[in-house]
Amino acid sequence: MISKRLLWVHGAAYPLENIVRVHTFYLTPRRGAAFGRFLKRGGSTLLVLVFLMWISDSSSRGWGSSSDLADVLEPLMVVVGGVLIYFFVEMLAVLFAATHHVLAVETNGLSTALVTAPREQLTELVLSIAEAIHKPDAELHAHVAAPAVTNYGNYYFGDAVNIYGGSGNTGVSK
Repeated sequence: MISKRLLWVHGAAYPLENIVRVHTFYLTPRRGAAFGRFLKRGGSTLLVLVFLMWISDSSSRGWGSSSDLADVLEPLMVVVGGVLIYFFVEMLAVLFAATHHVLAVETNGLSTALVTAPREQLTELVLSIAEAIHKPDAELHAHVAAPAVTNYGNYYFGDAVNIYGGSGNTGVSK
């Protein structure tokens, strides 16, 4: 909703004069990064599990009774197996996460508002918000939803920019 030079998004007010960019894009999960993270975490966890199984097997064939060691190793192997399952489920959650078509409202500060709706409605909203920035008497009412995202760290946001050089960067290459 735009009223009195303010854009209201889910209870937050954004002054229209502070908006620097309004655009639509696809909010895509970082599937490759999630798979790589699973390979790294899951691989090291699997190595620990294999090592614990090797210790358990070699101690059971030892000279004496090693029930004390087995009493410690068996619950530890169950915990490590549970951690491995957790890492796998965490990867699956990102692999099967949906891609969302969203509208982003960026301000000259650090805040960004994200909303989702059908693509045509989002395109119309970009034009309406841009028009409202230039027209002081503009009013706008639209119903949109918040993206159903549980962890924004698993998604790509905005443009991918490579900055070359050390401190005092002045150029950007896309």
